[in-house]
Amino acid sequence: MTSSNDASGPAAGPYQAAGSLQGRTVLISGGSRGIGLAIALRAARDGANIVLMAKTGQPHARLEGTVYSAAEQIEAAGGQALPLVGDVRNDADVAGAIGAAVDRFGGIDVVINNASAIDLSTTDDVDMKRYDLMQDINVRGTFLLSKLALPALRVSEAGHILTLSPPLNLDPKWAGMHLAYTMAKYGMSLTTLGLAEELKADGVSVNSLWPCTLIDTAAIRNMPGGDMIVKGARSPEIMADAAHAVLTGSNAVPAHGNRTGNFYTDEEALAAAGVTDFSPYSLGAPEDQLVPDIFL
Repeated sequence: MTSSNDASGPAAGPYQAAGSLQGRTVLISGGSRGIGLAIALRAARDGANIVLMAKTGQPHARLEGTVYSAAEQIEAAGGQALPLVGDVRNDADVAGAIGAAVDRFGGIDVVINNASAIDLSTTDDVDMKRYDLMQDINVRGTFLLSKLALPALRVSEAGHILTLSPPLNLDPKWAGMHLAYTMAKYGMSLTTLGLAEELKADGVSVNSLWPCTLIDTAAIRNMPGGDMIVKGARSPEIMADAAHAVLTGSNAVPAHGNRTGNFYTDEEALAAAGVTDFSPYSLGAPEDQLVPDIFL
């Protein structure tokens, strides 16, 4: 099974796509590793154009991969890649990425808000710099990238914004566990809710996607005890296949009846696309021993 440290392998799951992203241009934030790279590689296998905007232009001591090594994998998988070093917190970087995507590929069809920061500290313990970082990357970054891409998305025949954020579950449990992070992730989800309504007349779909279980990523592995935790996780490929199902409309839309304003889980999107066995995505633990994700 391909882990977050080796996302260049073939698709691992039982998902059989009914649609294709061939020829579409996908702009993704933070796509140099993990879930973002897995989604990019799945689209690349269709022959999509992938615009990667990520901060890592030089190798990182604790994180494998750069935007350039990711681009090499994307091109090896069959897609075209435009690697851009940029920060979603920086207005000029985001505007520049959108301009570069339009100049290189003639437009943008899909925006994937993948960049995100995490800190599960309680209110007493969270450092305000970390609070600001989560608000700036998760909420402001998602809003900014979506906002500046709207002119290009409106003229696409298949404009779509997909944000990796959870359903808006107002059970006090989640706010009580890690209020700062909950606020930041729910801010991303509110962007989905609001833009879906705002863009109904423009033909641009806006949806969110969230995993049912823990996903093997560098962020998890770098946590204390992370190497043990990920044994109860699934590989990023389940999110890549689920994102592909949502973006191509591969029977995922009928699960909700609308093409926009949905908060899909990976299992829900794939089940609607005909997947009944999720065990090939697991990293070894039995299905009943996988670690559930938060917010569900």
